Amino acid sequence: MKPIKRTTLNLDECHEVQIHYKRPLYDSTKKITTSQSAEALFRDFIDTERLDYKEFFLVMFLTHGNQVLAISEISVGVTAGTLVSIKEICQLALLIHTSTAIIACHNHPSGTLRKSLSDEAITKRIKQALELIDMKLLDHIILTTESYVSFLDEGWLEPSEKTCLNSKLQ
Repeated sequence: MKPIKRTTLNLDECHEVQIHYKRPLYDSTKKITTSQSAEALFRDFIDTERLDYKEFFLVMFLTHGNQVLAISEISVGVTAGTLVSIKEICQLALLIHTSTAIIACHNHPSGTLRKSLSDEAITKRIKQALELIDMKLLDHIILTTESYVSFLDEGWLEPSEKTCLNSKLQ
């Protein structure tokens, strides 16, 4: 049997991983109560001048009481679509450790409010990934320049027991 050669670790060659997130003051956060209030906040965040040219995918991170902690642009694509990193969504969700739920949002530059098969697939994958880290996907909103559609309002997403969002139809 050969002896095991041990090497020493040079700490100068190691890289430090830092995690930083500063929670906003509670009084300064907005509360999401309906898909309409989420849609309005996403519209304030996104570059509405580019809604018809590129597809964007955004995520809103919420507290247990649906107070908005952060909104993050996950990806920017082309007119026909964008790539969504579920890994990045989960990393951000864990970084914002007081977050318990998210609302996803993307736009359709074509102007159609119909969900695609890829919209359904990514929604399902995000929901499954979040469940592994004890978080909930409350809604997925599709924006166009003129309007929006909510997966929750349309019945395309099963409401979780934590959902405190009221349908815009009620």
